[in-house]
Amino acid sequence: MSSETNRRKSAVDATVEKHAVAASPPPVPAWFQGGFHTFLGSYLRRHFHSIALHREGWQPSSLDANSQGSAGPLIVYANHPSWWDPLIGHYVNLQLFKPRQFYAPIDAIALEKYRVFAKLGFYGVDLSSHSGAAAFLQSSLTILNHPRTSLWITPEGRFCDARDDTAALMPGLPHLCTKLTSGAVVPMALEYLFWEERLPECLIRFGEPLRPSEHTGVSKQNWAHLLTDSLRKTQRQLAADCIGRDASKFAPVLRGRSGAGGLYDVMRAIKSRATGKRFRPEHGDKLQ
Repeated sequence: MSSETNRRKSAVDATVEKHAVAASPPPVPAWFQGGFHTFLGSYLRRHFHSIALHREGWQPSSLDANSQGSAGPLIVYANHPSWWDPLIGHYVNLQLFKPRQFYAPIDAIALEKYRVFAKLGFYGVDLSSHSGAAAFLQSSLTILNHPRTSLWITPEGRFCDARDDTAALMPGLPHLCTKLTSGAVVPMALEYLFWEERLPECLIRFGEPLRPSEHTGVSKQNWAHLLTDSLRKTQRQLAADCIGRDASKFAPVLRGRSGAGGLYDVMRAIKSRATGKRFRPEHGDKLQ
């Protein structure tokens, strides 16, 4: 890279960081988000048997004053297996990282179509251009420079099978990590699968956080390796337990609907009451 290119890059970075410190994160109306959270819990219960967190992986409860401070910068980055991922992220943030405010980048064109998302912490990005990449850095640093926020990113940039570990991560996240000096960057693996119920399970495992304070001066390329290795390792660990189907390794974050539903379950309930037995709608005994 030429000295002129380096000079321009440094100038752009300095401008981005200056604006990020001075600005405020996008506003999120508390009344609107509160209503959304009420809807979201009900919506997820209708569509999932459970959302459950691996008991042996890193736990959000350990994000305390002994690990850079509970108000320090936090990035959660995940694989991107389905349409559900942003909603799952919003719900998990509410349940496990409260009171941090959820923020997440979203394609700028998609945000134009679904403007309501802007009131829920989503902000538009266009990473196909240099100006778009600079705007992503500026917006993200603005968010991370304020206390009690969390930034949720799916750096694969496209939908990928939960067990596909071949996709390269997009460069925005590694570049962002080079700008941090504290906080935590946490890998999160997601899988959606069917076990014993009509509705699917959403299973989650967090990997060990990467600490920017321990990687000062690390290049963007090396950050990319660190981020990729940590996420793929976490995905492989989750996949092994998904295949093993051992529900005891997971703690429910949300309990959804069980049983066949409809008239069939009504008749089963009537029969149970008539025989003096407790009605259990579940087909199996996993994640109850």
